[in-house]
Amino acid sequence: MNKKNSLFGELRHDLPASIIVFLVAVPLCLGIAMASGAPLFSGIIAGIVGGIVVALLSGSPLGVSGPAAGLAVIVLNSIQDLGGFEIFLLAVVISGVIQIGLGVLKAGIIGYYFPNSVIKGMLSGIGIIIILKQIPHAFGYDRVPEGELAFIQPDGHNTLSEFYYMLESVSPGAILVAAVSMTILILWEQKFIKRIRAFQLVQGPLIVVIVGIVYSLLFMDDSVIGITGKQMVSLPVPDSFAGFLSQFSLPDFSHWNNPDVYVVAFTIAVVASMETLLCVEATDKLDPWKRVTPTNKELIAQGSGNIISGLIGGLPITQVIVRSSANIQSGGRTKASAFLHGVLILLSAMLIPNVLNLIPLASLAAILLMVGYKLAKPSLFKDMLRKGKSEFIPFIVTIAGILFTDLLMGITLGLIVGIFHILWNNYKIPYHIPEKTDENDHPLIHIQLAENVSFLNKAGLLHTFEVVPDGSIVKIDASKSTYIHPDVLEIIEDFKQGAVDREITVEIIELVKKKLPNPIQKFKSNLNQKR
Repeated sequence: MNKKNSLFGELRHDLPASIIVFLVAVPLCLGIAMASGAPLFSGIIAGIVGGIVVALLSGSPLGVSGPAAGLAVIVLNSIQDLGGFEIFLLAVVISGVIQIGLGVLKAGIIGYYFPNSVIKGMLSGIGIIIILKQIPHAFGYDRVPEGELAFIQPDGHNTLSEFYYMLESVSPGAILVAAVSMTILILWEQKFIKRIRAFQLVQGPLIVVIVGIVYSLLFMDDSVIGITGKQMVSLPVPDSFAGFLSQFSLPDFSHWNNPDVYVVAFTIAVVASMETLLCVEATDKLDPWKRVTPTNKELIAQGSGNIISGLIGGLPITQVIVRSSANIQSGGRTKASAFLHGVLILLSAMLIPNVLNLIPLASLAAILLMVGYKLAKPSLFKDMLRKGKSEFIPFIVTIAGILFTDLLMGITLGLIVGIFHILWNNYKIPYHIPEKTDENDHPLIHIQLAENVSFLNKAGLLHTFEVVPDGSIVKIDASKSTYIHPDVLEIIEDFKQGAVDREITVEIIELVKKKLPNPIQKFKSNLNQKR
């Protein structure tokens, strides 16, 4: 049996990766809960469910699920509009049911239609925004919660203006911790370090966290280079097991007939599904083994996770690219790493919240800065530029959209530009026209139709037929076409009839009603040819 198909077949790689993802996930869970205006522990619940439940049901080998920054504004507004967190939880449960329905109806196929340029733009945009958002934390300015990725922040500032306010409260201790942490992480990437077996067994980010905790303890009372409580992870600390259980809450089912609940549920289901499908596509591209996640199964897994999260007091769940990329970069190989990270969140929230609250945010900032850099390497920009405008422009628009709005808006802008480019190309080049004349100086126009001529080519063909000079000899060659849309056939027939009045001679080659090829028959035909 392939180890990468077994849940615990790659444990020596997945366990260290799960620890890193867990350390990254905890402050993100808390930060997103804070930005959402929800109880802090609701973010932890979502992280636990996203790790344990979704990982077990999902077909994604490396994707990690949890509360998503892209839903924070929706959650904040929904809690206020519905009048309470427990009513909102009911909407989360219903959104999960809707997502399962989408998976059953095979809506996950949408995920396969996102252009590569937009997906790579999303990864780079997330990488850049992570870097920009983590720099203030590295300087000890922690007023904006972890996990906030939107350009306009809850405090009224924006991503760029935050650098100005950051300078007002620079912390020497945080800078020192961040600098040491970055040094450790950079050293850990060097080949001479990787050759040492002892360093192969322990991940650099784990050393960074341990060094951060030791530093916090050593300089706890130092007013100059010490780390203050606001500059560390702030996991809720229950005074007993009963106190831990009291942090869970149930939905208010008495509002089952409130139409506003269903509007919120539908909104969450659609946005969470889109964000998940985007992250699935991006995670699969980062996967060193290039495995493909079954998207319909992923929607069912996410829906099941949201039902359980809503039932016990958690935030909505999606697959999250920040955690997923951290998992990949930390050496995760199977979904065991995502599952174990959920188990670690649960155990730490129950048993050792005080220890986690000694981790400086500056240490985690250094880890995320490295994650951001690997997502937005300069070499990727050079590669996209070499591929030409058709790839580079949607790539850059997606990045700019994510930086100056939010994740979903950036993706939408990138898709719009990508679709516009497709339409423009279809308008320009559905055919080829060489310029020739016959012995009587009549223009010879050879229109070579493309392999697939869709309704998108109508405008281009109409324009061409309009500008054909009177008295021309026009040859319409469909010999290479496998499919021609009926609207296009009608346009060609109309042109042929009107050509008589314009003294245009029309010759048509192999223009028959061509249907889209049956992919199964085509596969069998190719297989027989190979045999």
